[in-house]
Amino acid sequence: MKRSFILLVAVIAAGVVAAVGSARATPRSGALHLTKECSQYDGQAGSFCTITSSNIPQIKPGMRVVYLQAFGQNGLDSDIALSRAHGSAAFGHVVLNGTTSRVTVSGGTGAFAGFQADADVSVDAAGVWHWEGTYSFTSHAEHEDD
Repeated sequence: MKRSFILLVAVIAAGVVAAVGSARATPRSGALHLTKECSQYDGQAGSFCTITSSNIPQIKPGMRVVYLQAFGQNGLDSDIALSRAHGSAAFGHVVLNGTTSRVTVSGGTGAFAGFQADADVSVDAAGVWHWEGTYSFTSHAEHEDD
């Protein structure tokens, strides 16, 4: 009887530890909500916008979205890079023209290993840009807080 009670307490304690650990874990997929301001974006290759908010821990306010191609005659069709400290970066592509306003992100390094995102791009009346869509991680990011 005593042995059964000890086993029951051990199982309950393991369950509590597992529940607390999973509550702190970063979701591996879900809805993407991001805002950025573009006062530093001038339409030239290498110019950037600055993240102001994100619901994904790996994407922090202050990070930059760098546009690798210039704004062209038909709008923006550019590769992008989101960069973080310690070699973490995500890579993607954005298309903004008269018919398409989409961004896709397809992988990266460090905290962005296995990161995928697909979102609609819009700008509000205050000039704040929004990415609204979905994201997932296909592999575990080892350094989420870097």
